[in-house]
Amino acid sequence: MAPGPWWRIGWRNLGRNRRRTLITAAGLAFGYLAVVLLVGWMEGLTAEMIESGTSTLSGQLQVHDLDYRPERKIYDTIGGRDGADVDRLLGEVAADPAIEAAAARVFGGGLVSSGEATTAGVLVGIDPARERRVSNLLRALTAGQPPEPGTNEILIGSEMARQLDVDIGDEIILVVPAADGSMGNDLYTVSGIFRSGLAELDASYAMMPIESLQTLVVLDPNRIHEIAASTVDPWLAPEAADRIRARLEPLGLGIEVEPWTRLRPEMLDYAQLAQAWNWVIIVIVFGIAIFGVLNTMLMATYERRREFAVMLALGTSPLAVARTVLAEALSLGVLSLVAGAIITFPVMIWFHNSPPDLSFLYGDYTFFGALIRPRLRVEYSLEMWLLTGIALLLTAIIASLYPAIRSARVPPADTLSGL
Repeated sequence: MAPGPWWRIGWRNLGRNRRRTLITAAGLAFGYLAVVLLVGWMEGLTAEMIESGTSTLSGQLQVHDLDYRPERKIYDTIGGRDGADVDRLLGEVAADPAIEAAAARVFGGGLVSSGEATTAGVLVGIDPARERRVSNLLRALTAGQPPEPGTNEILIGSEMARQLDVDIGDEIILVVPAADGSMGNDLYTVSGIFRSGLAELDASYAMMPIESLQTLVVLDPNRIHEIAASTVDPWLAPEAADRIRARLEPLGLGIEVEPWTRLRPEMLDYAQLAQAWNWVIIVIVFGIAIFGVLNTMLMATYERRREFAVMLALGTSPLAVARTVLAEALSLGVLSLVAGAIITFPVMIWFHNSPPDLSFLYGDYTFFGALIRPRLRVEYSLEMWLLTGIALLLTAIIASLYPAIRSARVPPADTLSGL
């Protein structure tokens, strides 16, 4: 006989005991929801960590002199002591299609003092207009405003402001080693205070106009330590770094272009570990679901053992009987998948667009140097949705193998005689 009738028989068999079919289908459907939602939460946590860890200050991609990292010596600027055409470099980096914005930076370090209070500080020279599009610190102000270019204004962290007991408009003294071996010192006015949520950053970092810091540490305007860039998608950073490296190589500046995956390898390791755990979630959830489907199929085939005996007695092959049971299980899987998709997609859209905020339970926390907000944010992963659907169908088929084999081996004579 053609295979078509066996599929129709398998589909109709689902209606013999509708309550049992609906309960089993509901179990598989909610299993699909659970897997997709859990994976979405894992993806959301990973995305939150990467976005926070890279956009707070570092950016998704950085350009340095080959000798700058890891010691970060003040005289190891891009292009060496001769410097480089900063505007051209920024233009070359920003020209990549994956780059949203790029900003030049200069770094220094020394003592920050006010009255009798003194603390160690990391000074970052920035172009406020460009920096705002690369990092989030300028958008994390709790008071005041960013420093104006060409002024002796400075933006400090909230914990540094507390330690120095200063506020907006107060003056602080900076004493830092300069690139020529001298000691630079000057008086600066606090223009703003930021709070990133990262204690180390808020206690030790201060931002000022790039030209002011270059003057303080005796660096020419064409000497910078870093170009930081933001990307349209953090996962595009490695490919963008390769393209930018090839574009800048003819300039002969001796530079390195590093994406966040190499600057923050611990984040990449966690992201890969989270992806591996997605498979563990699928195996656990549908591994448990196999027993529910197996029980349903065993009960359904046991109730129809006389029917199978008649089929075998009339000349139906054991393979055809097994095919009927497998068709019934696959039909159950398709029904469950459709129901699961119907209840899952609206839930995912809601959690993605309006993630519940758990701030009332606990505050923000840090993870791998990233600020994680207590929100149940989920991310879409079409690949995992598809793989989860395939896993659901495989669960239905695997769970029906034993009932199918058992049904194909029903002894017709003994079963029909009532033995």
